[in-house]
Amino acid sequence: MKLEILALGIYQTNCYLLYDEESKEGAIIDPGDEAERIIDRVDNLGFTPQMILLTHGHIDHIGAVNDVKAHYDIPIFAGKGEEKLLASAADNMSAAFGSPVTCPPPDKILAEGEEVNIGSIKLTVIPTPGHSPGGVCFYSGKILICGDTLFYGSVGRTDFPGCSHEKLISSIIEKLLVLPNDTVCYPGHGPATTIGQEKANNPFLTGSHFV
Repeated sequence: MKLEILALGIYQTNCYLLYDEESKEGAIIDPGDEAERIIDRVDNLGFTPQMILLTHGHIDHIGAVNDVKAHYDIPIFAGKGEEKLLASAADNMSAAFGSPVTCPPPDKILAEGEEVNIGSIKLTVIPTPGHSPGGVCFYSGKILICGDTLFYGSVGRTDFPGCSHEKLISSIIEKLLVLPNDTVCYPGHGPATTIGQEKANNPFLTGSHFV
């Protein structure tokens, strides 16, 4: 498995290029902006994208979806509950920032525990609602692509439409902190962290019985 990170746009959203070295099949996770840069890097790496995976549907994670999807003619996978964000510039916050964006409906709605296969790579879908209604994380071995659910020393904001701080913290405690401590967490913004690091030091999570 190979994983490359592109920090894109004014929000420096982490777009993840995940691919199988042998089959040269891959996925583009959260193409938030700069479609041409994403396409150039994918082509330079020499893999064939099979799908666009979305951790959630806010504008900074979907801004390049339309162009990337059109270029590669690949399906969009998203969690149940994100359909409205993809379809509504008001809900995905793009209208509020003056550049309304909508996307086609997901080609596939992801269910809890479902496996997404990319060559020999198997990603398990972990629903983590809170930062958005139907946000998901993708887990494989000791790697977690966690979108804006969990950050280094912080958690996702919950002042957008459809957010819930209580749901977010429950999602993290019940779904993520049960993973092995050495699981590397790749967030939607900023540096990677580990489950153990966040159990011990994240001020939003310390005090839970998992620490």
